Amino acid sequence: MTAGLLAAFEPPTTKDFVWPCWGPSLDVGGISFCMNFIFFLVVLTFVCFVLLFYLAFRQPKVVPGKLQSLMEMGIGFVREQIMLTMIGPEGEVFLPLLATLFFFIFIGNLFEVIPGVNFSHNSRVAFPIVMALTSWVIYNAVGIRKHGFVGYTKHVLFPPGAPWWLLPLLVPIEFTTQIIVRPITLSIRLAANFLAGHFLLAVFFLGTIAMLQGGLLAVFAPFSFAVGIALVGLEIFVAGLQAFIFAILTASYIGGAMAEEH
Repeated sequence: MTAGLLAAFEPPTTKDFVWPCWGPSLDVGGISFCMNFIFFLVVLTFVCFVLLFYLAFRQPKVVPGKLQSLMEMGIGFVREQIMLTMIGPEGEVFLPLLATLFFFIFIGNLFEVIPGVNFSHNSRVAFPIVMALTSWVIYNAVGIRKHGFVGYTKHVLFPPGAPWWLLPLLVPIEFTTQIIVRPITLSIRLAANFLAGHFLLAVFFLGTIAMLQGGLLAVFAPFSFAVGIALVGLEIFVAGLQAFIFAILTASYIGGAMAEEH
């Protein structure tokens, strides 16, 4: 009986992250473009993002309603805890970017715990990479505009006060960490958290279903279900935390690019 029960349990695999096309596809250079579940989640996240801001601020009031108050609190959080902390008052121009990153990532992350969806497009590394490259282009462009290309190159690659004989070692390290590694770590950190979260939720909830099919293991089903519920709460916390980390690191990189010294 135990063998039959274990056979009924199908653990999650990387195949859970591969979705077929919905309808026709377009092949360009060997790459297939089509509508599928992942792309649908991206569109749905975008629609939710636009609707959230539209409904909150279409008729702003001096005495705000619940949604306007909530969104004002969210934007105020991004401004005070991210923008002002990492960049300073001169970073006001970057508030729309940081707020967009924070809310778009947070909304997309929440789909991981919504029944019937239970998946975040941010667990597919392609989408975090696009956002990370956007941040990379912006903070490097800000640095070049602030210091000039030569000045920014010196700003990034030559730590002030470093002895000349260490520069052959430090320059490649600084180039690798600040130019190459940053977008990689930004994207992988976000994707890996929701890749792991998806697997954990799937294991405990599918395990609960498998245990309830009968046999002695059914007594463990409530414990498996309870752990799954706890993990849902953890995933909601991680959804906000990862949105915060992505936005605050982007702000930190912009602030560093604008700074007079390394």
